[in-house]
Amino acid sequence: MRATTRRMRFDGWIAGLGTDSGVRLVVGHWPVSPLGAFADVMAERADGHRVLLAPSERVAEFVAATYRFDEIVICPVAVEPAHERWTVAAGPLRLAFDPGRSTALGRLLRMVPDRLASSPGWAGLCDVPARLLMPGVRTRGSAGRGRREWYAARDLRTITAARATWEGRDLGALTAVDPPVRFGFGSVPRRPSLTRVVTTVELATTELH
Repeated sequence: MRATTRRMRFDGWIAGLGTDSGVRLVVGHWPVSPLGAFADVMAERADGHRVLLAPSERVAEFVAATYRFDEIVICPVAVEPAHERWTVAAGPLRLAFDPGRSTALGRLLRMVPDRLASSPGWAGLCDVPARLLMPGVRTRGSAGRGRREWYAARDLRTITAARATWEGRDLGALTAVDPPVRFGFGSVPRRPSLTRVVTTVELATTELH
């Protein structure tokens, strides 16, 4: 890595799910990050309108520089993870979802040694298999402002049930993430899932001065 590059590493979970209303939700829960512990929500409505729910201006600025949104809302974002049910409270959104057991792929990912599994190089090698197994999913690509990004998955669990409301309105039953979300260079899996992930963002050279 050149001395002029800077890589920022985010260690946590990403939940992706769809609803009968057409709203698709992507929840990030990041206990370890250069921005401190935080959570955020990306939502895309049926009409394609993309919303970021972020807990601070600092988080919103970083996330919006990496991904694409039509609207940004600064609000408290609280994620309570638990073995049987996760709950999310973020501005207009209330969400509860139940993660199932690790999938066969998730169990394989858990067998990869920690240092290798969390590296950008490993994420790069997994890009082609990920696209073949889960259309729309990418593990590496170009992000906003000339940044580069890698997703190194460590585990994959299906989401078996969910209930979500937006401004008090029920978003309907749990469905596939279809069509794929359009926040960045790739989508979350079509099947509602909770992914244990290490995300690495490499800043563009122009951001380092």
